[in-house]
Amino acid sequence: MGNTSQKLKEKHTELGRLFLTSKMVWFSLLLALMSLIISGLCLGQKPATKQATSIPKTWDDQAMMSLQLPPADRRVSPKLISSDYYYRMPVRPVYKSYPVYRPDREPRGYFDELKRKEPQIIFDASKFKSEADWTKAGEMVFDAPIDFESEGTLYSEVRGMDWFTKNNVLVTSEGVMPNMRYVVREKGKVELGFGACAGCHTRVMPDGSVIKGAQGNFPDDRTFGYEQRILEAKAKNKDAILANLRSFIRRSYGAPWIKDDASARADRMSVSEIASVLEAITPGTCARQGTSPFYPSAIPDLIGLKDRKYLDSTGLVRQHNIGDLMRYAALNQGADQLTLYDQFRPAGELPKPSTRERYSDEQLYALALYIYSLKPPDNPNKFDALAKQGYEVFMTEACDVCHTPPLYTNNMLTPVAGFKVSKEDRITNDVLNLPIDTDPNLALDTRRGTGYYKIPSLKGLWYRGPFEHNGSVATLEDWFDPRRLRDDYVPTGFRGYGVTTRAVKGHEFGLSLTPEERKALIAFLKTL
Repeated sequence: MGNTSQKLKEKHTELGRLFLTSKMVWFSLLLALMSLIISGLCLGQKPATKQATSIPKTWDDQAMMSLQLPPADRRVSPKLISSDYYYRMPVRPVYKSYPVYRPDREPRGYFDELKRKEPQIIFDASKFKSEADWTKAGEMVFDAPIDFESEGTLYSEVRGMDWFTKNNVLVTSEGVMPNMRYVVREKGKVELGFGACAGCHTRVMPDGSVIKGAQGNFPDDRTFGYEQRILEAKAKNKDAILANLRSFIRRSYGAPWIKDDASARADRMSVSEIASVLEAITPGTCARQGTSPFYPSAIPDLIGLKDRKYLDSTGLVRQHNIGDLMRYAALNQGADQLTLYDQFRPAGELPKPSTRERYSDEQLYALALYIYSLKPPDNPNKFDALAKQGYEVFMTEACDVCHTPPLYTNNMLTPVAGFKVSKEDRITNDVLNLPIDTDPNLALDTRRGTGYYKIPSLKGLWYRGPFEHNGSVATLEDWFDPRRLRDDYVPTGFRGYGVTTRAVKGHEFGLSLTPEERKALIAFLKTL
C-alpha cells in the first residue's frame, strides 16, 4: 500500500513538472505569435485570407482512363470523349424548381401562381464561403432536373390522377411527388422537369416521410411503358411511335457485340410488347442506360457512398477520391452516351458539343459533397437480445468475410459464373475469387457489365429493398427463404417480362439456418 502511494506521489510530481513546462512553452509561443501579429500590423500587412476551395477537374483525360473497369468482353475497347470536347459543351444552369403535387393534393391556385414566377438561376459558386455552403448548393444540383416538358404525354398525364393511381406513384405526407419538379425557365411557362439525381435516389416511406439519397421506389420504367401505350393509342402514324421507341432502346441499352442484346430483341417487338417489358420492372429496380430492360439493376443507395471503392452493381467505376464521383456523375448525366465502343456509339454520330449540356466542375463538386454528407435516418430497430443472437449467427456463419464491419462490405469484386478472371485483373482490382452463382446476365450481357458484381454493404437494409443486384426479392425474409432456389418460386421483386415463376439462385449463405437463427440474423441485419 505504501509503495503504491509513493508511486502515485512520484507520478503526480512528474505530471506537475510536465504541466509547468507545457505552460511555459505555450506562453512563449503565444508571445511569439503576438509579436508576429503586431509586426504585421506595424508593417501595414493584411492577415492572410483563406485559401480558395480546390476543385478537381472533372474530365481529366488521364484520370478518365483509369476510372472504369473494361467491359466483360475484353475485346471491346471503349473510347471516351476528350476533355477538349467535354469542356466545349455549354454549362447547364440550375434553375429554381417547385414541388409537383398529386392533383388531388395540389393547393388551390398553385399552378397559376407558378406561371407568374420569374426565372431564377440559383447556383452561384461566387457566393459560397464554406464547405457547408457548397454542400447546401449540392442539394440544389441533386434536385435539379436536366430534361423538361411543357407539353406532351408525360406533362399532361402528371396533371391528372390516372397516371398516379394506375402506376401506384407514391407521394409524401404533404401530397408531393418528389421525383420530378416544376421549373420556370421562362416567365409564364411552367415546365415539368425530370432526370435529376433525386428522381431515382429518393425514397418515399410508408408514413409519407422521405429519405433523400436512398434506393428510390419511383416506378420509372413502369410509367414510361404506360406512356408508350398512350402515345400509340393516340398516334395517327403508329409506325413512327414504334420506330422512335426502338431508337430509344438502341441508344439507351444497345450493345451490338453481345449476342441478342436488348436493342436487337426490341427490333422484333411491338410497342405493346416493349411496354410490357418495361412495366415488368419493379420500383427500386431500374433499366438505367447501359443496362437492359431484360436485365435491370437495383437502384443503389447513395448514403455512405464515400466509403465505397466501386460504384454500380457491376463495380463499373473505381472511386479513389471525390473527383471520381464527379466523373461518375458526369457520365451518368449523359456523357456516357458519347462513348465509342469500337464501332458503336449510343448517341449515334458524335454531335457538336454546342448541342449537348454538362454540369460545371463547381456544380459537380458541390453535388459530390452533398452525396458524401448524406446520413441515414434514425433506425427504429434496436439492438436487443434477439439482434445480439443474430450478430452471433452473423459471425459464426463467417458473413463478415465479405460483409466486413464496420462498413459491412470488404469493398471487393466477385466474378460471375462464365467470366474468367485475368492475371491483370487480379493485380489491378480487388477481386475475391468466391463465386456466389447469382444470375450473371447484368454482369455479362449489358454495356455496364464487367464480369463482376461488387460486394454490397449491408448498412441501411431496414429501409431498402428490393434486394439482389436486380431486385428479385422484396424483403430480407424472402432472401433467406430456401424456396427461392426452386424453379417454381414466384419472385417477390423483379421477375422479368413474361415470367411467372423462376428460381432466384446463388448466394446460398444463410439458407441452411434454423427458423430461429434466421429470425435472429434478420433482426440483427435490420439494426445496421
